[in-house]
Formats: sequence, structure tokens, C-alpha cells
Amino acid sequence: MDQLIPIINKLQDVFSSIGQCPVDLPQIVVVGSQSSGKSSVLEAIVGIESFLPRGAGICTRRPLVLQLSNNNAAPVGSRADGDETPSPGEEYGTFLHRGEQRFGSFRDIRSEIEVETRRTVGNGKGVSPDPIVLKIYSPRVLDLTLVDLPGMTRVASGDQPEDIEDILRNMCLSYISNPNVIILAVSAANTDLANSDAVKLARAVDPDGERTIGVLTKLDLMDPGTDASDILNNRSVPLAMGYVGVVNRGQRDVDGDVSIRDGLRKEAAFLSGHSVYRNLQHRCGTGTLGRMLNLSLMHNIRDCLPDIKIRISGLMVDVQHELDALGSPAELSGASLGGALLGLISKFVANFSNSVEGKGSTADGIEMDELYGGARISYIFNDIFVRCLMDVNPFDGLSDEDIRTTICNANGPRPSLFVPEVSFDLLIRRQISRLEQPGLQCADLVYDELSRMASQGEPGELTRYPHLRERMTEAVSGLLRRCVSPTQMMISNLVKIELSYINTSHPDFIGGSKAVAQLMERMSVDQDEKRKVMEKVDRKSNGSDHTGEMEDDIDGGEPEAEEQEQGGLMNFIFG
Repeated sequence: MDQLIPIINKLQDVFSSIGQCPVDLPQIVVVGSQSSGKSSVLEAIVGIESFLPRGAGICTRRPLVLQLSNNNAAPVGSRADGDETPSPGEEYGTFLHRGEQRFGSFRDIRSEIEVETRRTVGNGKGVSPDPIVLKIYSPRVLDLTLVDLPGMTRVASGDQPEDIEDILRNMCLSYISNPNVIILAVSAANTDLANSDAVKLARAVDPDGERTIGVLTKLDLMDPGTDASDILNNRSVPLAMGYVGVVNRGQRDVDGDVSIRDGLRKEAAFLSGHSVYRNLQHRCGTGTLGRMLNLSLMHNIRDCLPDIKIRISGLMVDVQHELDALGSPAELSGASLGGALLGLISKFVANFSNSVEGKGSTADGIEMDELYGGARISYIFNDIFVRCLMDVNPFDGLSDEDIRTTICNANGPRPSLFVPEVSFDLLIRRQISRLEQPGLQCADLVYDELSRMASQGEPGELTRYPHLRERMTEAVSGLLRRCVSPTQMMISNLVKIELSYINTSHPDFIGGSKAVAQLMERMSVDQDEKRKVMEKVDRKSNGSDHTGEMEDDIDGGEPEAEEQEQGGLMNFIFG
């Protein structure tokens, strides 16, 4: 159990170094409004010397990850990371951004916090979410990990942005939204708890109060005749983990250079001499708070440790897969460089070839989510390109008026007896030229697919050599781009070839003679149908006048129909 908190501290250091936290680590986060006594509570828990910045307005402008480590019984060289720890009894602090540099004076620690804060957010009153990681080793501290956040404020001051309240709220929520975090909600006892920003913020993410510990500061500043017994007995705003009351050093004590140890003695004297608080010793005092935090954090780590191990194991498996994809370590000597380069190029060529032939580029061998590689190119030619060609209507943009105008322009001043062939060539060439755009579009789609195949066909080992990967990508992309223009030119030339000579002797082409033959055949079919209708009427006829009238009407209608058909034929031939 004693090693749980140091293990979490090491994980915290690793994640702070890489700038991200993929695992929700158990920790204690301190929230509260400005001047609620957060910094005084932390210094009292440490119990050594003042080391946090103080002053008017906002003092904590960056999150401070405070890791306390008890080195009372730690022999030299006992740390798991191989670094030697000092002999028992030595007190010092280290910063993650300072490496292994030790700060033996707590005044130097405070100065370093101020310098590091100014380096990020300047000399004003701005805030930043980048944390400062501070480790304090001492035989007089309990193993704890606490995160001190900037105090909540409602009104911007100095160079703070107008939305400083939302900025601070979002910063606090980003920490306390972690379900493995214990929230230390600090509120002043001389204010109404119902208006506490800390309790309100904690309830936003922990409505049942199961992982929130309330801290009441400034018990000695309450109005005479009043006390916080209802809150400490968890009757006012109940929390599952309850409340703890403390008495911190006031500003006068700080200005008078009253030590923290003297402040703790004054706290003990006040609590033991108070008629109410001396009966609530299990809920009062900085020592009680420290022990409660230590026990709660260890139990929380114990409960979360299985999930953390599973999560870290999964991350290690993912990283191992990435390392395996990078290949075995290569000796970059002069003799092996050529072989390594040839091997990478061969793998790229094999991946590209497999993509074209349908063998896939994934670990399973075949893509299942979408068409890829050669199948996609086949789809472009056989479906998309064919559909675009079929969508080209031969008569789109070609009205009867356009045809008449073209025929008249081809005849000049002479009246037309037959349809001139020049007009036909002009009209058909305009329609054939519309086939060029689908061909060019098809070439662009194939180029895009080949580019995608080239980017996805890169072997994993190329990520180890970013410059080689960049040069190979440029070479392949340049090769594909150089092939685009000749391909588009070939498509345009094919269309121009068709435009240069209109082959009217093709078996599928319907010329004038075939058109007349088809028209005559259709007229013959119509005559046969009419003859069959008349024979059917004659069979059903009983010699009545009505039947005769029908025959007269039918006989009388035939010449007119024939004239219309002959007129249609003449119009078809002579325009």
C-alpha cells in the first residue's frame, strides 16, 4: 500500500513529460475561490515552510502538481528508477522542468514557481493550463499527490480576459471531470456554504458527493456565537466523505513571519479550547485532514489500479505494434545503406502491386470497408465512365431550329432539294466533342486512386526515415503527375480522330438509303395492319347500312393517310 502513491507519481511524471495523459490517474485536486485559503491549506499539509506565491489578487496562475514523498526510512539507492535518494531526514524539492536539480531552500522553490509562471503567462494576472510539477521530499510529510488550481473569480482584473470566469471554470472541470479524482473543495467558514464556488463546481461533476471532501477554512474568523458544527457534522450540504475544519495562518501571521509549525500549534490550541470544536477532533485540524487525504488517496488508487493496469497494458501493446511495424534496428553503415534502401523500395513496390492485383494492403490482406486499388479502378472504368457516356444524350442542346438553321446555312442562296452532308457533319461533330469531358474525368479519377494507393502502400519502416519518405513520396507523385498530361492529350487526340472523319459507311450507321428503307417498311407494316382490320370488319359485317358507312369511312380515310405518309417521307428526304 505504501508504494501505491509513488507509482502514480512516476506515471504522472511520464505523462507530464510527453504532454498528454491517456490514463485517468487517481489524484487529489484542490478547488476553491480566490482568498478561500487553498494555498494555506496546502502549506499546512506539507508542514515545513512557506513555498507558494502569495499576494493580493490571483497568486496561483498555473496548476501546481504537488507530489509529497516521505523519505524517513528510504536507504540510499532504494528508488526503483535508479536515482540515489538522500539520507533520511534531508528535505528538498525538485521540479520536473528542472530535471534532477535539487532546491534545498523553500524560498528558492517559491522563486522558481514565480519564475516559471512568468515565463509562460508573463508578469500580469493571466492564467495558463500548463501544470508545474513539484516534488517535495521530507521525513515529515505524508505520501500525497495534490493539484492546486487557480482560484475561481467572477470579475476580470488587470490583463485578464473578460471571460476569465469561464476560462477558470473550464480549467477546473478538465481536472475534476476525471472519475478517479478526489475533489478537495475549499470554502471559507465565515461565508455561506450555499454560495460556495468550490461546492457548486464539485457538484457539477459529482452530484452525489461520493468523491468530494469539503474543507472549511478560517474557523477562527466566524462571528462570535456562531460555529460550523452543522457543516462538520454533514447536516447542511451533505457529502459522502464529509467535511474537515482547519485554522490557517492569517495575513498578519504571514507578514509577521510566523512559521507553519507555530501556526499548527495555534490551530491545535484554538480547536482544543473551543467549546464545540474540541468535541469534533475527528473532523478538525490539519493533521486530521492530511491523514484523511492520505488514506482516501491510497484506497482510491487501490480501487483504480486494476483498470489502470489494463489501460497501460493496452497502450503498451499498441506501442509494441508500432515498433514492430518500424522493423528491427538497422545499422546505418555505408555498406548496409544501399541494401536497406533497396529493401524499402521493394516493399513499397510489392505493396503497390498487391493493391492493384487485389491482394490488399492491410494485415488481413483484403479491404472490406470500401473498394480499393484495382477493384476501384475497374469500377471507375466499367461503372462511372460508362454511366457518364450513357448520360450523354445525342440530342441534348440540338433543337429542330438548330438543325434547320444549319441546313439553310449549308445550302447558301440555293433552295435545298436534299439534305446537304455538310450540315450533318457540322451537327454530328458538335455532339461527338461532348464525349471528351467524361474521358478526362475518368483519367482524373484513376489518378486520384493511384495517388491514394501510393500513399497507403508505404511500408511502416519508412516512418523511421522521414526524409527518405518525403523524397519517395515526391518521386512517386511526380511520376504520376507527369503521366496525367500525356493521358489527357491521348484522350483528346482520340476524340479529334473521330471528329476528323465521320464514317458513314459503318454497319451501325443509319444513312439516307437505310432511313428510306426503314420508312417504307414501316408504311408497309401499317398497310398490312389496316388491311387486317378491314377484313375483320367484313367478316363481322351483316350487310347493314351502318357497316357500309363504316367501310366508306375507312375507304375514304385511306388516301388521306397515304398522302400524310407520303408527305412525311418527302419531308424526311427533302427537309
